Amino acid sequence: AAAGKAAGQPLPAAAKLAAENNVNVSGVSGSGKDGRVTKGDVAALLASGPAPAAAKPAAPSGPRANAEREERQRMSKLRQVIARRLKEAQNTAAMLTTFNEVDMSALMAARKQYVDGFEKKHGVRLGFMSFFVKACVQALKEFPAVNAEIDGEDIVFKNYFNIGCAVSTPTGLVVPVIRDADQQSFAGIEKTISDLGKRARDGKLGIDELQGGSFSITNGGVFGSLMSTPIINPPQSAILGMHKIQDRPMAVGGQVVIRPMMYLALSYDHRIIDGREAVSFLVRVKESIEDPQRLLFEV
Repeated sequence: AAAGKAAGQPLPAAAKLAAENNVNVSGVSGSGKDGRVTKGDVAALLASGPAPAAAKPAAPSGPRANAEREERQRMSKLRQVIARRLKEAQNTAAMLTTFNEVDMSALMAARKQYVDGFEKKHGVRLGFMSFFVKACVQALKEFPAVNAEIDGEDIVFKNYFNIGCAVSTPTGLVVPVIRDADQQSFAGIEKTISDLGKRARDGKLGIDELQGGSFSITNGGVFGSLMSTPIINPPQSAILGMHKIQDRPMAVGGQVVIRPMMYLALSYDHRIIDGREAVSFLVRVKESIEDPQRLLFEV
């Protein structure tokens, strides 16, 4: 079909998903060939929830002094959704970030000891993320406000642990959810992370796999980030930021030793989570990572 005729028209799979969810895609700027609306565009629209009544696209800034030396590209639908939701989080939540640092020595030693046997038995590599997921679940059980959300004038405490793990894709950041992470083994979590990550990068995630998270984890360390202040994934109330592991001189028992250290950040909504809870939550995560056996015995 010619570009003028196809532009904005949904592809068959996108039209089906839109019809099933009663979504109007007319006027949507599609990310497919010739601007056609894809299934991913509809999924992103659903994930965004209803847009605020007053929300309108920002108008172009007008003539630019160096226009001939610039290149203009329309934001994809997914990028527009990401932008709106992140700004919504900043405008709505009383967001604050607390930091700590964790000595990764014990975890790295345990992983080195068992990584080969783990992969042979389970068919997936043993990474650090499963330990952090387990550590967060443990801490969330102790500090339920971190796993809650605000709904109107109510606080909704969740008796389940659906952990979102942020994944960077060519088209933008998505946060697929590991459901009932407390009921999964380390191998189960690693397999789920591997599967979700691959399908996220291939654009094959279902809309249901991006919804229903109660807490999120993001790892800027894979790109070399040493420290950051992650933004909450609404309507969740907190997000853990992992970072680069870096050898640093540390004072241990009165001696200076070199240890592999990671900065941890917890961004949280101060409307629902007090500073004491946030700091204590992060300390619990630190303790579990520095002594991984605590995760086995849930202490």
